[in-house]
Amino acid sequence: MGMSTYFSTLRMKVGTDLLLIPGVSVLIWNSDGDLLLVGDYTSGPWGLVGGAIEPDEDPEDAARREAFEEVGIAVEITGLRGVLGGPSYRIRYDNGDEVSYVSTVYDARIESGEPQPDFDEVHEVGWFDLREIGSLNLDNLAVATLEALAILRRE
Repeated sequence: MGMSTYFSTLRMKVGTDLLLIPGVSVLIWNSDGDLLLVGDYTSGPWGLVGGAIEPDEDPEDAARREAFEEVGIAVEITGLRGVLGGPSYRIRYDNGDEVSYVSTVYDARIESGEPQPDFDEVHEVGWFDLREIGSLNLDNLAVATLEALAILRRE
């Protein structure tokens, strides 16, 4: 699913000006300790499951919703990893929209389903061992998040 009605309405009012957006990222782990990453059409590189929190939505509910919308799985939230923001979370999209995310990051595991791309925002899914993540082409938000949480250590 693309931009929500709420954010579309805001964009009609503010144009491409900076919006501060609360978001979630979901670190979905399998029993081998591998992390699920997604490839999306807009940025090309691998990234994390996640997105914006809607008005009146609980962040944990947003995390579960994003996992279901993006890769078709039900997840159990197993912990709060952190709340992150700052200059590394500021993005200007190709259409000129500028955003600064404050992201609540959760650990999760799959309760049901098999990860599949939604072919809207996500075109590829993959499980990656932490040792190989550093060699992947990751989007800027994934790098900022994984480095801030000391999951990614680039040499």
